[in-house]
Amino acid sequence: MKTQKIAQNSPKAPTKRPIRYASFGARALAFATDLFMIGLPVTLIIIALFGYDQMHTAGGMDVIVHNQKALSHPPSPLVSLTQLGLFMVITLGFWRYTGQTPGKKLAHIRVIDVSNGKNAPYWKLIVRFLGYFLSLIIVIGFFSGLLRKDNRTFHDWLSGTAVIQTA
Repeated sequence: MKTQKIAQNSPKAPTKRPIRYASFGARALAFATDLFMIGLPVTLIIIALFGYDQMHTAGGMDVIVHNQKALSHPPSPLVSLTQLGLFMVITLGFWRYTGQTPGKKLAHIRVIDVSNGKNAPYWKLIVRFLGYFLSLIIVIGFFSGLLRKDNRTFHDWLSGTAVIQTA
């Protein structure tokens, strides 16, 4: 089989654009949008599966801070895990196939594998998703991108991913 080489100065030569990492603002916009765009359908599914009363139970934060609501209306572990699982499956599906959730599409950014610039494999995306919780626990994890030139946050660094601009 014969391969064709394209000269570097040829007009048909592929040009490598420099990577433009997504800003903190674009990432925050995407995250907030996804909480609604993915969270609302997940909430409706939870209501359909477990009933409307489940929406009045305590949330995770109520349990962590030992709020009175956590004692009087404790959350169902099955419902909480189902909700988290649905959110994870939907988010991972978007990241894997398009690199973009609805919020990231709106913000013109996408998740890539930092080693090759393509859509990341599932295992890296799972690490990234779970890394969100570590970033939340240590708080600075979400803001660590403000301290780096490449704007990569703790969960990006942990998973080997980056969020870049698409337009």
